[in-house]
Amino acid sequence: MDISSVKPFKGALYQAIAVGACLLGLSSATEAAQSIRVLLSANVSQFDVRADRPLWVTDAKGHSQTLRTSVRVQVGEHGFLLNGVRMPTERLTLQGGDQGLTLTFPRPTRKSHGAAVSSGDSGVAISVSGLIHLVRKGKGFLVINRVDFEEYVKGVVPAEVSSAWHPEMLKAQAVAARTYALYQQMLSATRDYDVAATVQDQVYRGKQGVDAGILRAVEDTRGLVVTYEDAPIYAAFSSTAAGLTEDAMNVWSKEYPYLKGVECPFDLASPYYQWKSSFKVDTLEQNLRQQGFSVGTIATMTPLSFSRGGRVAKLRILHSGGELILRGEELRKAVGYTIIPSTQFAIESIGREVVLSGFGAGHAVGMCQWGAKELAELGYPFSTILRYYYPGTELQNMTLTKPPTPPSS
Repeated sequence: MDISSVKPFKGALYQAIAVGACLLGLSSATEAAQSIRVLLSANVSQFDVRADRPLWVTDAKGHSQTLRTSVRVQVGEHGFLLNGVRMPTERLTLQGGDQGLTLTFPRPTRKSHGAAVSSGDSGVAISVSGLIHLVRKGKGFLVINRVDFEEYVKGVVPAEVSSAWHPEMLKAQAVAARTYALYQQMLSATRDYDVAATVQDQVYRGKQGVDAGILRAVEDTRGLVVTYEDAPIYAAFSSTAAGLTEDAMNVWSKEYPYLKGVECPFDLASPYYQWKSSFKVDTLEQNLRQQGFSVGTIATMTPLSFSRGGRVAKLRILHSGGELILRGEELRKAVGYTIIPSTQFAIESIGREVVLSGFGAGHAVGMCQWGAKELAELGYPFSTILRYYYPGTELQNMTLTKPPTPPSS
């Protein structure tokens, strides 16, 4: 794409450059050490942890002891079992050496005709720095990584985009990830954790994939967040807009003044720009019922309304029990976000299977990752890219921000 084709959008982009240039030195500002609590896994009954030196274990009353470098943690009747030794406490903290900790979780079992079947492999491992907090909940426990904020950002960026992408895009992703995490942390005082390590918030894989490019992007933007009226924003991002980005109100029925749709003709190279998919009608029926919708045998499904960006806002489903009106994102949730990559689709046919053809991937609110990649390659700095996708915002050091106001509905 020639840079001249960006002409209609240059005003918004260039307007941001002037302010952005003076902020590039802000990342070196003195800032207080800050950590974040990341939920690695919930409802855990067992996992293994190892370190490069004996583990230091502390219970809820502050009593500490050292254990060997490899420990199996299991649910106990009134607490935990560590290598089979009972520890009657509702909370535990594990600390390793300078190299951090490696946690290995059993792979999820799949069900075959109602019976659980083991996957047969060794499990899912994640290496992290910081501390591990264990919190008993119901029949299992939560596994929470308390980690330095910047180390957390390093673990998010390569999990969300390719580390081979343009450095300015990696910086934009680092700032967006840091901003999103700070926003959630400021509103999570009553929770056991600040963010989840999955697409529920943003993907975090600890030390996996952290290379020189990732380290440079995080360090070059250290402490920088996107703000609106001096508070961190809800820095939503998704893969591919394939057209206009979307107003948050159209997707989540929540009003964020900085999450307004902007034109995004920059993501044509995305492998998710255009797609085709299908799913079984009886699977949709079953999943909708599991999510609390009263639905019979589905006969037809038609789009009822569209957003300004051309995405399906609402659908009408006619079934044997009557009519059901669904939001486009509710359909994605019911069928699966990977099966229906976006709500920008048309229904090609419906029988025993529904066949869709569509464009884009993700909710399309906020920053388009493939669009940001193209803008970076066109020569735009990360500060300009962020101001383009989050209109009316500024870059600021995270230590100077105030708590955000929850959105209005």
